[in-house]
Amino acid sequence: MSAPTGHTHSHGLGSGTATGKHRRRLLTVFVITMSVVLIQAAGALLSGSLALLADAGHMLSDAAGVSIALLAAWIAGRPATARRTYGYQRAEVLAALANAVLLIVIAAVIFIEAVRRLGSDAADVHTGLMLAAAVVGGLANLASLLVLHSGRKESLNVRGAYLEVLGDLLGSAAVVVSAVVIMATGYQRADAWASILIALMILPRAWSLLREVIDVLLEATPEGVEVALIRDHIVSVDGVADAHDIHIWTITSGVPVFSAHVVVEDEHLTSEGMDRVLDRLTRCLSSHFDTEHCTFQLEPASHAVHEGQQHA
Repeated sequence: MSAPTGHTHSHGLGSGTATGKHRRRLLTVFVITMSVVLIQAAGALLSGSLALLADAGHMLSDAAGVSIALLAAWIAGRPATARRTYGYQRAEVLAALANAVLLIVIAAVIFIEAVRRLGSDAADVHTGLMLAAAVVGGLANLASLLVLHSGRKESLNVRGAYLEVLGDLLGSAAVVVSAVVIMATGYQRADAWASILIALMILPRAWSLLREVIDVLLEATPEGVEVALIRDHIVSVDGVADAHDIHIWTITSGVPVFSAHVVVEDEHLTSEGMDRVLDRLTRCLSSHFDTEHCTFQLEPASHAVHEGQQHA
């Protein structure tokens, strides 16, 4: 009897993406961040502080990143079509990629300008305005962190926003410290050194986000998932003789996908027998590995001679 191929049980694509669940949080952070950008930009222009301007620029990149994430979440919520069978859910990943690249560019610009200032006569900085704007920025960043805290482990875009706001908080702290140093000692170049520190804090976070995005785009196995362990679970299912061509990847944050070729024992090669095997397999994947979108190709042992084993 010929076994059915490509039989799919549970599909988790209709429940929405991880970023989509946190749109209100992202919108709240966007409003807070843009408000502080305006305050810090005005403070930087009036005080002459590069560090404060760098912090404002960093926060502006964060606001742009959050707006991109919100737009991507809206696009990702559009239904699937015959041309795009997974819909537009990868738009969230592309937004995270743009966010990471934007962070790297901002860090490079800040670093270059700070080095230029270190090599020239230090301009006078009005520390009162600088300190006040930095404190306001720090308090706003702390509020944004609290808003994003619960969603940071569910979505790449929320995680990216959380990391950016955390960097902003550290950047605001650096501006506060440099303002205090200038007030206490008159050492004006502390402003440029604080700017360099902010740039160096941005880069590791940008790289971390970029690496996660690349893993998703390359359809790498999700972090913490062991293919060998999943295969062992599949083979332990009653009626299963073997499993091969196992693929595990993510469409976007919160949407894992799984497929495998499963060799069924001869006595289960009936319509009812294979249906029971499929039910056991989908329950196994859903309960042990939190994967709802599973596709199994069931085949008899004799089918192995017709295909080459190329994957796990």
